[in-house]
Amino acid sequence: MPRLALYALLVCLLAVAAAVVAFVQGSLLGVVWVLVAGLSSNMCWYYVKRGKSSPTG
Repeated sequence: MPRLALYALLVCLLAVAAAVVAFVQGSLLGVVWVLVAGLSSNMCWYYVKRGKSSPTG
């Protein structure tokens, strides 16, 4: 897995954790964290697919 995909996956997991904590505390800021998680998830998939199609890996 490419390094950028791992970074994006890490950001996604941290954003999901932050969203859970925000919603448990009753803050609507969790909506922003859900959006960040979705964006970083898409970035992760993009870098994984781009890494697999690359001949140099």
